[in-house]
Amino acid sequence: QVQLVESGGGLVQAGGSLRLSCAASGRTFSSYTMGWFRQAPGKEREFVAAISWSGGTTYYADSVKGRFTISRDNAKNTVYLQMNSLQPEDTAVYYCATPRSPWTIQKYEYDYWGQGTQVTVAS
Repeated sequence: QVQLVESGGGLVQAGGSLRLSCAASGRTFSSYTMGWFRQAPGKEREFVAAISWSGGTTYYADSVKGRFTISRDNAKNTVYLQMNSLQPEDTAVYYCATPRSPWTIQKYEYDYWGQGTQVTVAS
């Protein structure tokens, strides 16, 4: 049973920073791609960032490129999302997830999801 537990969300002023963490258990963490998604009220869940099993490949949505950084620590079974220069439009519930396929950014290919952590950016 794969378990993903996010933490680090909260309320921050526009221009501020937060670091989200996602602790994984239940399978060999270091063998799988990890991704971050977000869902704002009334909107579809959208892709934010993904990182390959080794950390050697990363990919970002255009809306966060240059502001967010995804990283992982395989020794700690944890993936991170460093979010800088936050804006009100970044307000959402952020989810980490992992797919069965080796590499994908497609939401429907992600099989395991955390419960989410709320990020609120005040203007």
